[in-house]
Order: sequence, then structure tokens, then C-alpha cells
Amino acid sequence: MLFIICDDLNDYQGVFGGHPQAKTPNIDKLAAMGVLFVNAQSNVPVCSPSRNSFITGVYPHVSLDYGWTDLKKQPVLKHNKTIMRLFKENGYVTLGTGKITHGNVEADWDQWGMSLANNYGPLYFDGENKIALPTVPYPYSEIGAVDGSYGRLSDAGISLGKNGEKGLVYGWSNEPMRYINDNDRDLMQDELHAEWIVKKIEELEQREIKQPFFMGVGFVRPHTPMHAPDKYFDMFPIKDLKLEHWKSEDVDDIYWKNNFDPELKGTRYYKTLLESYNGNRELALKHFLQAYLACVAFVDEQIGKVLNALNESEFRDNTIVVFTSDHGWQMGEKNYLFKNSPWEESARIPMIIKTPDTNAGLKVEQPVSLIDLYPTLMDLCNLKGNHKKNKNAGDLGGFSLKPLLVNKPHKWEGPNGALTLVGNYGIKIPTEKQNFSYRIKHWRYIKYSNGQEELYNHETDPYEWNNVATDLKYNNVIKKLRKEVHEIINN
Repeated sequence: MLFIICDDLNDYQGVFGGHPQAKTPNIDKLAAMGVLFVNAQSNVPVCSPSRNSFITGVYPHVSLDYGWTDLKKQPVLKHNKTIMRLFKENGYVTLGTGKITHGNVEADWDQWGMSLANNYGPLYFDGENKIALPTVPYPYSEIGAVDGSYGRLSDAGISLGKNGEKGLVYGWSNEPMRYINDNDRDLMQDELHAEWIVKKIEELEQREIKQPFFMGVGFVRPHTPMHAPDKYFDMFPIKDLKLEHWKSEDVDDIYWKNNFDPELKGTRYYKTLLESYNGNRELALKHFLQAYLACVAFVDEQIGKVLNALNESEFRDNTIVVFTSDHGWQMGEKNYLFKNSPWEESARIPMIIKTPDTNAGLKVEQPVSLIDLYPTLMDLCNLKGNHKKNKNAGDLGGFSLKPLLVNKPHKWEGPNGALTLVGNYGIKIPTEKQNFSYRIKHWRYIKYSNGQEELYNHETDPYEWNNVATDLKYNNVIKKLRKEVHEIINN
């Protein structure tokens, strides 16, 4: 079992069609060999609770995990077994590296790669503090070293890899990263993760005892700070870039500002970016988009290294591969630049599953979500045992995707759609008063905390420009989707 997850990766891959200029040959190749879920969704579009949820199989509205609580300390989920733990209990050797969860459960892994403290970045260190790259314009640079930084590695200047000097450092650890030029430098974190996985595949081939394995790798790109070597930026010249479809009045019929603080990151980041380019929306977003596409191309290459190593090994034909992301990212749609929103760009994720007997190239339109991965892996690998450590654990919320992995799909036992919770209120208000987004094949329905609703017809409105929730002719659609959301929440 090989599990690959990226961070903040939306549908900007060739096979998912999110951006026409995206360059992702390795992800595209995997899709051609596996099953592509074109309507997969995140259950909560922000890093920590999303990962805590799918790694335990428990919905966020069940665990009430909406923020950045360490998995080992979350009041409900600390009583659940991670999927790695269940594999380990079933005789698998577990190996992992990168960002898979926030707060690693060390006992779940037989072998672990890079320290979590080193994952973010590389960050720019000015000799005293970690800040944005010097090339990032003000005031966007004031957002900080992580979310406020994007650009080429070369923008940091030469760094000899000595403590206390200006230059690049690994994550929060302040460990210096040597950089002279793109051909003379230390490896970035995701390169080190890929290298580690490749090495472990080679080692597994040399074992005398043939024990099955669960191998997990969490790539950090394209998460901010969006830094990558020059060659990836050179793939996307600013003058040639195409921006996402957008219309200025798109915010006129949404209820975000009535339910969320307008100074939350997504809206604030968008306004700050435009301010940094003197209000020139096109120029501002093209600079940001260039960095995002560069980081996507960079991580695709690392994924390719891992997949090539697997395909050249003895495990090629008997290994299940899962590729996905924790959530998406909005690139200025609805004047929003971040994740953690209820709309398509933030909630939709890439998902590919390849099994030895998968029908290669199959596209599944049934909306599914990350919550379905836990029961799917249990089903595909015939894992035995309870997913709970004790009675205080949360119940499994998803359904096995195995029936959808064949050319003539069996009956899907799961719900009609996929549920996403935008939990900015935390546990301050009851579950039913949280903000929910629900995606079925042709519709997206959003129910805000104050009762306001949005409804988008994806057959005629793929960019979610026209909220038709107040149109009386869609009353029956609204009632049906309200009922389905209620059933999932209260199941």
C-alpha cells in the first residue's frame, strides 16, 4: 500500500482540468493507470482537521475537531486507531515521512523519515527572524514567512548553510539549507521525502522476510511558502499565464460576509495581494499563480520519482496506490485567496486510486470524500480488527469505494453527495449551526450558520457564479439537499 498526499493541492492537474497550463505528467500518468474520482471532496477544507479526519475515518462534526489540535490530544480522535495503526496490527510494516498528520503518532510507524519540525518551507531567514522572501512586495510580505511568501529559491540569495546567516532554513528548526544556485544546493523537503521513499522501496526488495507494507508520504508543496527552484518558475512566464474565470459581481449573491469575519485569511489575503500590486488584479494574481503552478510542477516531479521507483520494483503489480490532497485552494474566485471556504475550488480535491485489478482510466462522477478512504483501505486489504481503541472513540463515517473501482460499478452504499464542514466557529456553537457545503453530481448546496443558503447548478454554472437558492423553481432541490445534509449529520 502506497499512500501519497499533497498539501493545499486543488484541481490544477492535467487530468482534473483545473488550469489549462498546469504541468503534471506524473499525476496524469497515474490517473491513466488507476481510477479518477472527478468529484472528490474534502470534509473540512483546512489542513489539520482534514488530516485528523481521514486518517481516523471520523467526520469532523462527530469528533468536533475543527482547528489545529494535535491528533494525540484531540478528545475523541485520540481514542481512535489511525489507518496506519490498523495496517500495523494486521501484520504490515509501516513506513512514513512528510506531512501526513498534524502531530505524529510515533507508535503507528515502524520507520519514520524527516522530522515534522523541518517540513515547512524552506523559509527565509534574515539573520534575526523568519520573514517573507525579499522579493515579495509590501504589504503582502507582512503576512509572514509562511503564508506571506512566494518566489524562486534564488530570490533568497546565496546561503552557505551556516547558522545565523541570511538565507534559507528548514522549517521551524532553523536548520540552515545551503543554496549557491539551483544546481549546487541542499535538497528541499519534498525532494528529501521522495528520496527516502525511493530508498525504502529498494530496501524492502532486499528483505528476506516478505512482509506487506503500508508506505505513506506527505508532500508539503504547493502549501505556502510557495518556493521552488527557478526551472519550475521558468515553465510559467508571467506574460503567458491565464487567470481563472472571474467576474467582479460574483460576490453579490453570496453570504460569506454575513457568517464570517471579513478579516479572515481568504478575503484579507486577496485584498492584501492586490494592494501589493497597486490594485492591479491581473498582475497580482499572475505572480501568485506562477508560484502555485511552479510548486505543483515541482511536487509532480517528486511524485514521479516515487512512482517510478515503485514501477521498477517487484511491487509494481501488487501494490495499491492512493493519491490525494487534504483540500483545495481558491485562486481569487469570489475575491478569496486561501482554503477553508465552502466553494468548489476549496472543497474539491484530486483523488486517484490504483489497484492491481483496477479498470485503468475509469472516471467516477459519484461525489465521494476523504472520509471514505479509511473503510476503502480496510476493504481492499481485508484488514481485521476494530478501528477504535475504546468506547470513547468516534464512529467510522465513510463507505468503501471498492464498488466504484470496477468498470461496471456495484451499488454505492454511501450517501448521494459529499459533505464539507467549514468550522471557523470551532465548538462554540452546536453542530447543526455550523457551516456546511454539500456536493452532489450536479449541484452544490451551502447552508450557513445563520440559515442563509447558496445553491449552484454545476451543469449550467461550473464556476458557481449564480446562487439560485432564492429561485422558487428550485425549492424541491433545496428541500432534498437539506434533508440529505441532515441525514449525514445525524446518522
